[in-house]
Amino acid sequence: MKVTVITISDRASRGIYEDLSGPKIVEILKEQIENVKIERVIVPDEKPEILKALQNANANFIITTGGTGISERDVTPEICAEFCDKELPGIAEILRAESYKETPMAMLSRGYAGMKNKTIIVNFPGSVKAVTLCTKVIIPMMKHAIKMFQGEGH
Repeated sequence: MKVTVITISDRASRGIYEDLSGPKIVEILKEQIENVKIERVIVPDEKPEILKALQNANANFIITTGGTGISERDVTPEICAEFCDKELPGIAEILRAESYKETPMAMLSRGYAGMKNKTIIVNFPGSVKAVTLCTKVIIPMMKHAIKMFQGEGH
């Protein structure tokens, strides 16, 4: 399984603060999935940079962290929706529902999930707490999707 983790943050991309959410996703994936290959990328909240990172990812899954809130610079969901061929609304719905159990502020998350060819793209919020929960929630789906991609069916 190949995964690209894209941190979308103006400040982390400039080195103003350390990206903590991207490494946390990587840590959990490595603990839970055998033979996972992971690439990490950090980009600012800019459409061309985000699109370039999505286009350059050679992965079964792209997990983004950051840019899913309601501030003016939060553009990740719109860019990912534009990039994808198909929407996978169930993933984003369950992530919000599970996150809501931890904080009612999860209802402000605008994360998106979809597919581009045979790559599944999922948006996570930017906090370590959120990515910890979200990563654990999607791992069973990831394992099942790989089997489906390989023609093993349901």
